[in-house]
Amino acid sequence: MATPDFASTTALEPKTKLSGKVLKTTLAGALVDVGQNIPGVIHISQLSKDSINKVEDVVKEGQTVDVWVRRVKKDRIELTMIQPLALEWKEIEPDMVVKGKVVRLETYGAFVDIGAERPGMVHVSELAHGYVKTPSEVVKEGDEVEAKVLDVNRKKKQIKLSMKALEPEVEEFKPVKKEIKKGGKRGSKKDTAEISSQEEAKEAELTVMQIAWQEALNKANADRAFKVKRVKSGNTQEQEDILNRTLEKRLPTGG
Repeated sequence: MATPDFASTTALEPKTKLSGKVLKTTLAGALVDVGQNIPGVIHISQLSKDSINKVEDVVKEGQTVDVWVRRVKKDRIELTMIQPLALEWKEIEPDMVVKGKVVRLETYGAFVDIGAERPGMVHVSELAHGYVKTPSEVVKEGDEVEAKVLDVNRKKKQIKLSMKALEPEVEEFKPVKKEIKKGGKRGSKKDTAEISSQEEAKEAELTVMQIAWQEALNKANADRAFKVKRVKSGNTQEQEDILNRTLEKRLPTGG
């Protein structure tokens, strides 16, 4: 009996898709010819995602089936008819880039099938740069999208994704401050500082002059007012003297 060429079968990687013919069915599973030197075996638990009672309820002898490689051993190739996940939980890591299809929209985000056991969720704040009110403003069901893995929780079976992490961030507009020009050329920071100091000195000097001028003006006004008051007082006294002399002349003399 020829020894199976195990080396040729080791080239088969897990998840490799093959097509084969069912050679025999048993209570435990089915024997399948997949064109290799050793037979392929499908355990009853790998015939369908749903629970089954009999192997013949799913496959029969002579039937051609599509299968995927689970692992390769020396005496057999273990197969499955359940399409394997494109991404196993152990393969999903933060910062990796994945592709998938939008399968559901909620008010808080979009769910994307990336080939894992559970869809990944893109929160509404991670759909695009800027404010997004609802996910439907950016994506719709059936869209093929690319996203970056932000976090993966294998215990809770949650995958957080971000689409905006793969988009270039729009820079905010910042007005350019104009520098003070001197002699037709842009002034340096030193020149600008000197000009500012000179302007402040001029303003201080002007303020001192204004205060001195105001004080002199106030003093002049005060002197003028005092002189007017004295003149008025002198006129009043003179008028009273004239009145007294007039009255004396008119009064009758005694005798």
